[in-house]
Amino acid sequence: MTNSNAANNLNQHLQQLVAEACSYPPRSLQRRQKLNEIVRVVTKSGKLWQENTPYYKDALQQTWLYFCRNPEQYDPNRCSVITWLDNSLKWRLQDCRKAEAKDQSKKTFDLGLEGEETTNPINTLENPPYHSDRPLAVLEETREWVESDPTGELSSIHVKKRPDVTCQVLMQRRLPPEASWESIALEFNLPPSTAPNFYKRECLPRLRNFAINQGYLE
Repeated sequence: MTNSNAANNLNQHLQQLVAEACSYPPRSLQRRQKLNEIVRVVTKSGKLWQENTPYYKDALQQTWLYFCRNPEQYDPNRCSVITWLDNSLKWRLQDCRKAEAKDQSKKTFDLGLEGEETTNPINTLENPPYHSDRPLAVLEETREWVESDPTGELSSIHVKKRPDVTCQVLMQRRLPPEASWESIALEFNLPPSTAPNFYKRECLPRLRNFAINQGYLE
């Protein structure tokens, strides 16, 4: 059997197991048994993303926990079960890396302050060029602009080959209370970096221009 056929057979088997698990009521014994079987099959296959990092096991456990709580989130029309799990796992690994880097930066900063008298660095930062004293109103006005899309620009610019993932859609999800990049990637079955990179490249400049035009930013 070729690798391609083996992968197809594995995916079909996993999709069937997921469908069976979702057919049982939440928290039922039958659902738990099917979910446990899926974990065993995926683990035995060795196809899930692996890397040698100290937080890999934690990220993997979080991935399985999310999956077992939300098997209905998997869409067989978008990708294979393994790909879906891979994307979820990579997002959690990315979060772990960011947390580790933040913790390391804090430790380095604290060490640099030992034995020294210093001014709180936060106080030395320039105030951002944000002049509105009505942040809630600003948020609502921004939200209204995004949703109404008066020029049609926001709904016409989208991720390559994904007309459903537009500037408007991503802005709506990232306005407070913002959805995480992980949940957005899972919702649209995107690689972890696609949505944030597109947002930075296409959405942020347009949000900034709107803010400048409204007098919120200089």
